[in-house]
Amino acid sequence: MKKKVVILGSTGSIGINALKVISRFPDRFKVVGLTAYENWELLAIQIKAFTPKYAAINPEYTRHLLSAVGRQRIKICNAQQDLPFLAGLAEVDIVVIAMSGRAALEPFLSAAKSGKQIAPANKEALVIAGDMIMAAARRSGAKVIPVDSEQSAIFQCLQGQDKTELAKVYLTASGGALYNIPSSRFDSLTVADILNHPRWKMGKKITVDSATLMNKGFEVIEAQRLFSLNVKQIEVVVHPQAIIHSMVAFRDGSILAQLGQTDMRLPIQYALTYPQRLDSGLGMLDFAKLGQLTFAKPDLKKFPCLGLALDVAKEGGTLPTVLNAADEEAVDAFLKGRIRFSQIFKIVDRTVNAHKKIEKLSLKVIQDTDTWARTQAQFFIKAVSTKN
Repeated sequence: MKKKVVILGSTGSIGINALKVISRFPDRFKVVGLTAYENWELLAIQIKAFTPKYAAINPEYTRHLLSAVGRQRIKICNAQQDLPFLAGLAEVDIVVIAMSGRAALEPFLSAAKSGKQIAPANKEALVIAGDMIMAAARRSGAKVIPVDSEQSAIFQCLQGQDKTELAKVYLTASGGALYNIPSSRFDSLTVADILNHPRWKMGKKITVDSATLMNKGFEVIEAQRLFSLNVKQIEVVVHPQAIIHSMVAFRDGSILAQLGQTDMRLPIQYALTYPQRLDSGLGMLDFAKLGQLTFAKPDLKKFPCLGLALDVAKEGGTLPTVLNAADEEAVDAFLKGRIRFSQIFKIVDRTVNAHKKIEKLSLKVIQDTDTWARTQAQFFIKAVSTKN
């Protein structure tokens, strides 16, 4: 019987690749829901190709989408309000969370409470409310199988292992676009320079986060939540070749690593077909052609965002929510040319340090903290942008 799939954020890079994977296995999957915010043109093409029962778009684009899909029978939902409904539909087996940002929190929680198989590529929801989400998943029996290549690697390495024997995990980082560029040149680089990632083709926001290494800091917090780890059990290792996606070390000194092609279709397919492994069509690694694999410690002085994220991971409470919200605002300001690259860290750092941590979390506390952090970050952005 076909597994019924909803993809939240189907027009982004993860969503597009998820549909490529599904296209390889038409006898195994049926798409019942697709969502986007603004890209109604691509969403219309996807609807015609996969004939879902539901789609969601921002209301201002509903008329355009309906006109583009013609007479096809489909229920058009509101992408600003209805994603939790789509993620919790009784008929749905798998929810792919391919959308970015804090907006994924409510649909992620809905899927977790509804006992779905969840394939998240969204870091933000796990950063700000990961303990809440994972607790809901445990209560309902939902299975969370991460799509991020590093978290997928850890998940795969832990299969069949006694987690009480786990010593630490190694999160690998490619180093981003600025790994070989001195920090003295950072502010002379254009947005296009920063977005030129050496290994992965990703959305703009995550590519900037990769350049600052904030993305790796988010992944530390994400791994904490997904695998019930403390910060001391997580070590970031720079691995520019991006062939080893992460490693797991056990108390006897043994280390398991997951290697594979630098292609997001691999972890996406594993999350969809788990626990089976099917032919991806991507081929095997040719070790003779790899040359050497290199590793290094991250430079926290050059990339202070990672150090800040590690401090936040240790503190917990509402600080991860502040970190995420401030970073979203600062990166958006950088992409719009309002601030320089180096000012991303300064704005996020100031916002985090201006916050009085709340230990006891609830959805309302998280939402209120998110709103406060964005307002505070915008204040700092306005202050520095007037000086530029």
